[in-house]
Amino acid sequence: MKVLVTGGTGFIGTNVVKRLASGGHDLRCLVRKTSNVGTLKEIGATLFTGDVTDKGSIINAMEGCDWVINLANVFSFWEPDRQTYYDVNVQGTKNVMECILETGVSKVVHISTGAVYGKPADCPFNEDSPVGPVRFSAYSQSKYEGELAAWELYKKKGLPLVVIYPGGVLGPEDTKLTGDWMKNLINRKAPVMAYNDTVFTFVHVKDVAEAIVRAAEKQDNIGQKYLVGKYQQSTEEMTKLICELSGAPFPKMSLPNTITKFSAFIQTTIADLTKKPPMQGVSSDYTRMMDHGLLFDGSKAEKELGITYTPLRETWQEAIRFFQNRV
Repeated sequence: MKVLVTGGTGFIGTNVVKRLASGGHDLRCLVRKTSNVGTLKEIGATLFTGDVTDKGSIINAMEGCDWVINLANVFSFWEPDRQTYYDVNVQGTKNVMECILETGVSKVVHISTGAVYGKPADCPFNEDSPVGPVRFSAYSQSKYEGELAAWELYKKKGLPLVVIYPGGVLGPEDTKLTGDWMKNLINRKAPVMAYNDTVFTFVHVKDVAEAIVRAAEKQDNIGQKYLVGKYQQSTEEMTKLICELSGAPFPKMSLPNTITKFSAFIQTTIADLTKKPPMQGVSSDYTRMMDHGLLFDGSKAEKELGITYTPLRETWQEAIRFFQNRV
């Protein structure tokens, strides 16, 4: 199949394009001028310069494609300009979906996040659970609004939509908060713990990529949702396992959640004034997310897509090995 991937240079995206290439698909990627496209060139993808905020560039890349994998998004818990979340995660998603209808693409797999559910009454929740009343970050709210726009086009105009909702994504080359925490532990630069009891549903990045590709390849699944993740672990359990596997010492100090939240509020206020990120990414949105965790049942993806989830110990071992080799 001829497949357009947006967000193909990101953490999940690079794993998706590798998996698609190994399956013999003809790849196109929409990339920004500033993107590192080395991996995409190595696998032979055809590159189109553009952005999901520019419909003309989307149409140019999308013409003649069978499928679209929409990974482009802003994933962070602080941005110097909050409008960026809306521009990319909401309007950018609308643009991609409208272009799909215009070009006649037969399927789009849109990558959302389990965080759009907020904290439902069901615990753990599943794909059919009513979403909670609140999303806990500007990121998750913008992803939620973008996805709602996509489902509206599905209902009213027949958008051939499938949505993937990953949990906490782990693996080599993770440059976000969980990867940074692991690297700081390994390098003995994380002396303080916080939110010890918060539990998340985690998943290996390769399992997410596998689920995305299988969702694209599966027949008769338009309109389906797939939560992707299985193994649940608290911050304390995660940290102990990383320390065990890496040989790093367990942090000696643990801060109460209230102090961490107050510190995050101060850091976020300063960041908003200086336009420089909060230290170690600890923003108010981050602590709101940590207040609630993420507990869901990802068994539907196992049953319907046939994926096998990588055990957490193996996932952490692989990630630790990668970063230790980079030290």
